[in-house]
Amino acid sequence: MASNSSGSRNQVLVPQAKAALQSMKTEAAQSLGVQIPADGYYGNVTSRDAGSLGGYITKKLVQMAEQQLSGGSR
Repeated sequence: MASNSSGSRNQVLVPQAKAALQSMKTEAAQSLGVQIPADGYYGNVTSRDAGSLGGYITKKLVQMAEQQLSGGSR
């Protein structure tokens, strides 16, 4: 396994996408009523809340991909 000095295995391959991903995370948290930690440490977020955020974001990304593949918006 490759070593990463930051301790995180997640890497944003497209730097411009970082802001969009953060925006999506904020939108998901607001929709679900989940508090995003101000310090960025998610260790105190419950597994249920973290899973809900991930599921919501995945659902939105799939919807966006389906729209792009279908050639338009729904």
